[in-house]
Amino acid sequence: MNIKSIRSFIKPLALKKPYTIAYNTYTDVSLVFTAIELSNGIIGLGSASPSEDVVGESPEQTLLNLETDFIQSFIGRDIRHFQQIISEVKEQFPHLPGTLAALDLALHDAFGKYLNIPIVDFYGRKINALPTSVTIGIKSVQDTLQEAAEYAQMGFKILKIKTGLNIEEDIERIAKLHDQFQHHFTIRVDANQGYNLQQLTQFIQSTQQYAIELIEQPTPVGEENHLLQLSDLNRKCIAGDESVKDPAAALSFSIPPQPFGIFNIKLMKCGGIKGALEIANIAQHASIDLFWGCNDESALSIAAALHVAYACKHTKYLDLDGSLDLAEDFVTGGFYIKEGSLILNDGVGLGIKGI
Repeated sequence: MNIKSIRSFIKPLALKKPYTIAYNTYTDVSLVFTAIELSNGIIGLGSASPSEDVVGESPEQTLLNLETDFIQSFIGRDIRHFQQIISEVKEQFPHLPGTLAALDLALHDAFGKYLNIPIVDFYGRKINALPTSVTIGIKSVQDTLQEAAEYAQMGFKILKIKTGLNIEEDIERIAKLHDQFQHHFTIRVDANQGYNLQQLTQFIQSTQQYAIELIEQPTPVGEENHLLQLSDLNRKCIAGDESVKDPAAALSFSIPPQPFGIFNIKLMKCGGIKGALEIANIAQHASIDLFWGCNDESALSIAAALHVAYACKHTKYLDLDGSLDLAEDFVTGGFYIKEGSLILNDGVGLGIKGI
């Protein structure tokens, strides 16, 4: 079955509410969508939401890449060769994971629909459901507690708290959350590179009684070796995010002594499902747990992350709440939420329908 057409477009989408992290504040997001039509009428959908701050690629650049003659040259190729096509795209656009992710997801979706099976079953389903965290940006204690109460009413059980601007305020927010919600929420922290080693040590010591589940990317990229001064037990609960951009980085951090006990995999960092599986395989052999994250993204790419996450037996954590932040989306389906857990639907491919 051959590829008949490839088209892409960009869609600016507002967020339900702005949120702040250690290095930026976001009010909206531009998402790139790709549709690959096969000669029998099957349409595979892909999406990209690259973070320029992290990977150096903007959505506008992603769209320009997807509209090149090189991408159009895949028209006529057999969808059964989709993994080879992904490899060729990676060679043409190295270090541009948004471009690769949009094509990777659309090809996977089309191939799964061609086989009439979900992508998770193509790779081998290992997990049926896991709870996801929901994220609270950097804000006042009062606003943090109010948002946490809203998430409790919605049935979520895990909070991820953004920190990294003011360590004293960070510690206070965690303490107040624990006091009010210790019997309801598990708490994770994401400093987005906002701490130096001294501040991280202070944060760990000041919050150890609150049973924080993990701390994501506490120190800047390039300072990973500083984390080796922490105890083995503390490093086991540190998740690498911005540092773990691709399989090469994952491989470098898998060599003992390891700065991270957890790898955060985002399809928008590593270029889609194929790249994510490469990182996952490295982590498995290094006894590193998997933590699947996201940017502000369409339910399309969130569903794709779920398919690959549930095909990896060492997946331990989910933070796939990005589509919940959108005021609108371009697709429906893919998964549903039950008591804070994400469950894939029974649809073939990525299980997504276009609006």
